[in-house]
Amino acid sequence: MSTDKKGVLQRLEEGVVIGDGGFVFALEKRGYVKAGPWTPEATAEFPEAVKQLHREFLRAGADVMQTFTFYASDDKLANRGNDALDKFTGAQVNEAACLIAREVADEGNALVAGGVCQTPTYLSGATKQEVQEIFKKQMDVFIEHKVDFVIAEYFEHVEEAEWAVEMLKTSGLPIAINLCIGPEGDLHGVSAGECAVRMAKAGGDIVGVNCHFDTYLSLETMKLMKDALDKENLKPHLMVQPLAFRTPDCGKQGFIDLPEFPFALEPRIMTRFEMHDFARKAYDMGIRYIGGCCGFEPYHIRALAEELAPERGFKPAASSKHLPWGGALRQHTKPWVRARARRSYWENVKPASGRPYCPAMSKPEEWGITRGHEFLKQKSEHTTEEELAVLFDKSL
Repeated sequence: MSTDKKGVLQRLEEGVVIGDGGFVFALEKRGYVKAGPWTPEATAEFPEAVKQLHREFLRAGADVMQTFTFYASDDKLANRGNDALDKFTGAQVNEAACLIAREVADEGNALVAGGVCQTPTYLSGATKQEVQEIFKKQMDVFIEHKVDFVIAEYFEHVEEAEWAVEMLKTSGLPIAINLCIGPEGDLHGVSAGECAVRMAKAGGDIVGVNCHFDTYLSLETMKLMKDALDKENLKPHLMVQPLAFRTPDCGKQGFIDLPEFPFALEPRIMTRFEMHDFARKAYDMGIRYIGGCCGFEPYHIRALAEELAPERGFKPAASSKHLPWGGALRQHTKPWVRARARRSYWENVKPASGRPYCPAMSKPEEWGITRGHEFLKQKSEHTTEEELAVLFDKSL
């Protein structure tokens, strides 16, 4: 752990912490991550690509470099024909991620957070001990490389999140714990409020949500969580890292149920100005760790940092090439574009998709499948044509 930087809990006591954005989707679009397994062997295979994205988030104003270790557990690296473990061990992937994150964090005043997430082992119905062994392997690497704190995120079931916190607390590090749930609660039917209470009682120092839902739905969930925590007189710090895709039509499982997932989500991308609105609403709610997940690019993080610049006392380095609310458009050649150099224009613009025959919203799939179902069970072999045929028939 860096000794010359304030830790995450002290920073949260004193003000706001800006998280980074999404690595999985960003690096898939750049050609360094395979959609489907979504595993992060790029840390060992293409370290410069990972490092560059970290640097862009740092320049945009992020206070935390989260290790690119999403789905870096051994079980996920070998799941359903994924060959990542044929190239690198899980320890190598996690170690490379720690080294990259630390190098970039030390170029600024950022902290390093080790990251873990839900596991195929849990979804397959394994025991608590088996699941916690998966987390321990990653945790041991984080301890060896002296991360500043740990983020356990992207849990659909609060039970697995509790198991993760219990194991990670043995590291002695601050623990942030996030579920990828919406206002309806987790996939076992536990309400959002009860989930928050259970995460806090399990030992989470920072509690919240990430991924699966957009900024608006995530803030609805955070309101339910905060109310339940206040009722129990529990005071963990609050954290939110939502999608940068609009998802008003999502079901309980969020954007993965949308027919556009994962390759046709671009029309749903939120604007930088919507991110200003998100940052202000989150801050006014009392949330002090504010960042992003899938779809969040560096310019989205810059928008969060610029909106909260009065509270933070400074603007990010990337603001040197950006005037708020389109201010630099006054230098544009075309007069009608110069006329857009004002806040009132960008706060009220209604972006079009350019697709006249497309609907405004979609119908989620909603298969209702969760832990223990045969379709979710871990296997090392590729999905067969026969198995795919069953899924194709179900999706008709």
